[in-house]
Amino acid sequence: MDLPIDRAETRKKRLRVAVVTETYPPEINGVARTVGVMVDALLGRGHEVQLVRPRQRSEPGSPEHPALSLRLVAGMPIPLYPDLRLGLASRRSLQKTWSEWRPDLVHVVTEGPLGWAGVAAARRLGVPVSSDFHTNFHSYSRHYGFGLFAGAVAGYLRALHNRADCTLVPTAEMKAVLEALAFERVLVVGRGVDTRLFNPGRRSEALRAAWGCREGETVVLHVGRIAPEKNLGLFVEAAEAMRRIGDVRVVLVGDGPQSAALRARHPEFVFCGMRSGEDLASHYASADVFLFPSVTETFGNVTLEAMASGLAVVAYDYAAARQHMRHWASGLLAPTGEAVEFVKMAALLARSRDLRTRVAQGARRAAEEITWEKTFDELEAVLSRTTEAARVEPGAELPGSVHVET
Repeated sequence: MDLPIDRAETRKKRLRVAVVTETYPPEINGVARTVGVMVDALLGRGHEVQLVRPRQRSEPGSPEHPALSLRLVAGMPIPLYPDLRLGLASRRSLQKTWSEWRPDLVHVVTEGPLGWAGVAAARRLGVPVSSDFHTNFHSYSRHYGFGLFAGAVAGYLRALHNRADCTLVPTAEMKAVLEALAFERVLVVGRGVDTRLFNPGRRSEALRAAWGCREGETVVLHVGRIAPEKNLGLFVEAAEAMRRIGDVRVVLVGDGPQSAALRARHPEFVFCGMRSGEDLASHYASADVFLFPSVTETFGNVTLEAMASGLAVVAYDYAAARQHMRHWASGLLAPTGEAVEFVKMAALLARSRDLRTRVAQGARRAAEEITWEKTFDELEAVLSRTTEAARVEPGAELPGSVHVET
């Protein structure tokens, strides 16, 4: 954490926060889950939240919390992400909204058109802005055949985030990466995991039987988007290496553009589609090994969820795995990008039940120390400090002199 925290002082301040995001529960992805937990925490701590997001295909209804309001905007489907939508709102429309309901802070979660409009409106009104950096879109471009544009994508992201008073990232490692790309005012606020939801007690023999597991068979799991940026070719290679050693069932939770092709190539794998809540937690806990070969994560919430569920995890040595796993004690860490080492470590788990058990128990113990409460203490402190130390851009309209363009 980059700022000293006075929790007693922070708790006295009740903030009005406009949260601008292009994805939100019940949509299923890491960003939506994280922002959903954040909004719940802000409300639970007595803050007032206005959620600005695109209309979803199936709206869940009016907010149940009296301190939560919705500002819904139009949207359009995102290529390759058909279940998600880019938010379409003008700076003027958000400026009008926030001149009538003036927030203490605008917190921008995503970098699409809605995020840009949110930053522009806040700056025009002189409202402080914080932003989250959740997704390495500049790295994703290389996996979709647009590697030549990686620099331009990074420049786009930098331009947006550098207009904020601070940009929040989950690890010191990610902070260093962004600062090397000339991102400014980057602060670290960690992540947590719900160990009551994700825990070994949700293991289901009935679910394992539905997967076709025999007694004593090892289940290898992947949870996440079935897409190029997740490096699933290496997941398959590692899982196949394990299958050559012993009785192994391969299970994938998630969906994405590579799903149909992977199903066709590997009909022997179990594909569970999208899962959420207690159902997702049961899928985690009913497995034994979690393989996570992605090299494009800013954090990787699934790593913590697998650890909390009591799985033996193999991951590359970066992001959440580097921050929270200890090699041989609470997981197996392969040098980042070393595919041969990743496969070797998966094979070790296939050979040794004792190693699987020891690492899985260590993972659960480590996860029990990664609390959301500490994370939200840090977040609350940063947001509060940001309202006090905001930069005012030239031309901003200060409180009391708001003019809304028509």
